[in-house]
Amino acid sequence: MKKIEDIKNMPTNELEAKLKTDQAAYTQMLLNHAVSPLADSSKIKASRRDIARIKTILRQRELNK
Repeated sequence: MKKIEDIKNMPTNELEAKLKTDQAAYTQMLLNHAVSPLADSSKIKASRRDIARIKTILRQRELNK
């Protein structure tokens, strides 16, 4: 899968920044969806999974130090 390889190749500081922005976007998406349903609600699931992938890679790097 290309996406996981891209995440693995990113430096740790960039991953942490991406995690913060993705989490903020995910929260905003949830709030918007609660008010008026999104046209494509599968983006919520995809965003949640991207956040999980980033957290997994960061945790692996933390344990390998």
